[in-house]
Amino acid sequence: MLTRFSLYGFLKNQKYYEPFLILAFIDKGLSFFTIGLLIGFRLVWVNILEVPSGLIADTFGRRRSMIASFTAYIVSFIIFALSRPLWTLFAAMFFFAVGEAFRTGTHKAMIFDWLASEGRTGEKTLFYGYTRSWSQIGAAASVVLATAAVIITENYTTIFWLSVLPYLANIINFLGYPSWLDGSYHSGITLADLWRRLISTLSDSMKNIPLRRLFLESMTYKGNATLTKDYLQPLLKQTAIALPFLAVLSYERRSAVIVGAVFFMLYLISSFASRKSHRFADRSGGSEPAARLLWMITILCFLGAAGGLWRGWDIAAAACFVFIVILQNIWRPILMSRIDDVSDAEMGATILSIDSQAGSFYVMIFAPLLGLAVDKAGLWPVAAFGGVTAILVLISGKKKN
Repeated sequence: MLTRFSLYGFLKNQKYYEPFLILAFIDKGLSFFTIGLLIGFRLVWVNILEVPSGLIADTFGRRRSMIASFTAYIVSFIIFALSRPLWTLFAAMFFFAVGEAFRTGTHKAMIFDWLASEGRTGEKTLFYGYTRSWSQIGAAASVVLATAAVIITENYTTIFWLSVLPYLANIINFLGYPSWLDGSYHSGITLADLWRRLISTLSDSMKNIPLRRLFLESMTYKGNATLTKDYLQPLLKQTAIALPFLAVLSYERRSAVIVGAVFFMLYLISSFASRKSHRFADRSGGSEPAARLLWMITILCFLGAAGGLWRGWDIAAAACFVFIVILQNIWRPILMSRIDDVSDAEMGATILSIDSQAGSFYVMIFAPLLGLAVDKAGLWPVAAFGGVTAILVLISGKKKN
């Protein structure tokens, strides 16, 4: 199963659209504020569907939920490829949100169930870090293919068509998972039963003080890293203009080369970071000290990026943005282990969906606001916002301790 879990991550991260999504929206004539609205709209639906989808997965089958998720992704890619009017982009974002909602948390719950069945729960950080590293390797490979596609066609539409193929392959991969990983199938479940189970899980999660604290950490760290990664694309495109050794290439090809090269290296390093996250935790004295250290390093990166953008040092700021994304891949496996330590394994997919929903809610609120700030003042508010919110979370944690 380690091979199948790793294959899932590799195929799932064949996101040929990801390094160029913001640039594709800009190419369609959208402002950063409008892009923020699109992202916010997607996350509104992720928030609406997130926890119910986790509950549905726990109730009716996690493997079935994953197949439904990747089918929705494919529908969204096709609409993105065929559409230009704004309302159709919102429709594509809706199907993308369905895919996100039915995926997040569900696969991690299957991994933890399998580890429990094998008597290997002590290897959670190691195992999750290993499978996540294959996700990053897949992302690195996807950057090469996506960059080649953009350079050859000088058209961002190609990346959406390419994204359909690996997602179809992952549906086939799910069919090879053992059926017991679907979880306990509950027949005769009514909507009222689902609602009561949802309210019960939410109530228990909010009463669990350590779990509630981890949700706050996850929401802020993951949300800031997501926003940072989105704005890395226009920052790199801005940097590409000033590089004389690429002057022989057209503007789009020049941008594709820089964005592709940076994202390729980013994913390769992230793969290594994720795989070694358990060692970082061990050398830091455990998951909790490791998490605090990562928060402090991340704050320094955000403040460095803000200063670099304010002074016009785009390359330095881009390096800080890249490092923030790499740090997330050390932090995330450690967080997943911390959450699993303080939560109910039977409701694993639901709890991890609540965690994912918290991050989605954070980005939903702040993506349009930061987009408006970027339209007015440039990219520095993104880094300043990340630094300030990270400091607030770190201080609040110290007060509670």
